[in-house]
Amino acid sequence: MKSWPKHFVIYEINTWVWLCELSRKYRRAVNLATVPEEEWDALASHGFDAVWFMGVWERSPAGVAIAMKNKCLLEDFKRALPDFTAEDNVGSPYCVRRYVADKFLGGPEGLAAARQALAKRDIRLILDFVPNHVAPDHPWALEHPEYFIRGDKKDLENEPASFFGTGGNIFACGRDPYFPAWPDVLQLNAFQPGLREAVIETLSGIAQQCDGVRCDMAMLLLNNIFERTWGARAGEKPVNDYWTTVIPPIKAGRSDFKFIAEVYWDLEWELQQQGFDFCYDKKLYDRMEHADPESVRQHLLADLSYQEKMVRFIENHDEPRAAATFSAGKGRAAAVAILTLMGAKLLHEGQFEGRKVRLPVFLGRRPVEPVDQDLVGFYDRLLKVIHRDAFRNGTWRLCERSGWPDNQSCQNILAWCWVKGDERYLVVINFRQEAAQARILVPWDGLRGKAWRLSDLLSDESYDRSGSEMLDTGLYVELGPWKCHLFQVSAL
Repeated sequence: MKSWPKHFVIYEINTWVWLCELSRKYRRAVNLATVPEEEWDALASHGFDAVWFMGVWERSPAGVAIAMKNKCLLEDFKRALPDFTAEDNVGSPYCVRRYVADKFLGGPEGLAAARQALAKRDIRLILDFVPNHVAPDHPWALEHPEYFIRGDKKDLENEPASFFGTGGNIFACGRDPYFPAWPDVLQLNAFQPGLREAVIETLSGIAQQCDGVRCDMAMLLLNNIFERTWGARAGEKPVNDYWTTVIPPIKAGRSDFKFIAEVYWDLEWELQQQGFDFCYDKKLYDRMEHADPESVRQHLLADLSYQEKMVRFIENHDEPRAAATFSAGKGRAAAVAILTLMGAKLLHEGQFEGRKVRLPVFLGRRPVEPVDQDLVGFYDRLLKVIHRDAFRNGTWRLCERSGWPDNQSCQNILAWCWVKGDERYLVVINFRQEAAQARILVPWDGLRGKAWRLSDLLSDESYDRSGSEMLDTGLYVELGPWKCHLFQVSAL
């Protein structure tokens, strides 16, 4: 298999739902071992570098039972799936009973077969790791109660929604410090030395089955965050942080193994320093959704060593569907933006088809929705463009843009470029619902004194322009609301 590209594309699949839909499509039971070859070929045709099979690990019957008593969850299930029945609740993939591929999905043999099918097509496999908590029926709850944050009878009486009794022990439920506890999971103690050793062993086993892990809520395990969340219950804070303890032993055996952090609260840089290869860029997502184009541009002025280790996205299973969040034009502009930035890019199964229902991760079935064929065609074309080596392994650079005293619509324009060898690309996006004009300073050596052809790979239009003008006064652009240029630039 080829080495990882520097800037790769990940495709997230809800594994349980995907296999159920394939089973209906082929009118037979399909698991990871029996996915038809044409389905693997269809995935490969998009040029993904990695597939994230979200939710392959063994689900928890105890977690399912708890979820079925949760009124808010049941309301969410019915919101997404109006004809919801109890059988549709297959359990949360983040309430892990064991780090063994669920037998419904094909078990370890099925997972190995799927990995082999992907590798045959030069696609790597990413799986989940949930460091903060486990299911109530995870073997550790009985065999190693010392791995957990503990409580007592008074805690259970006073805070029954935050503590859980099982096997003669009382455990704290998992939590994010800003929200109520998650009632279906038990909180692991990140400070406990034995747990850290067990996690290294667990991750070593996972690393034998895939090429990278997406670590759920990774910032919760940072020493300072964990101490602030759990205080004296956690015991003495270790000298070394959790991730600096558990990542190096895995990397020692698999230097190409990728650690990807789901992270919030401006802690991305800290987790990068602790060994993560990539971190979620939630701030970019939020700015693209809520803020103005200049705010997006300011975000892209960050140090390149930081940016190249970010994961860009406009939807994933935790966020609303892009088609429901962004207007049609804005959604396409945002897609062009994230797919032509440096760093890793995360796409979500259903995003291309314009699905609008965000499915709770507990559900094994989703509603039927109409397919936006025009959007499918847009993504197909865009993915073929960004599959070129310049976007995977080239050099990215933000471009300056300017306007005129009586026209500052240039502030609505985002522009950057890619270079690799003789390949040159220029991306220009009007990230606003009004028309905009600007001059884009193209920062390439060798432009001066030559004529250049700008071929728009999204529209098939082309323009011939002076290199000296692009370098000195800037390339003049005029774009309608949410419109984009993705230029291949070649000398005439």
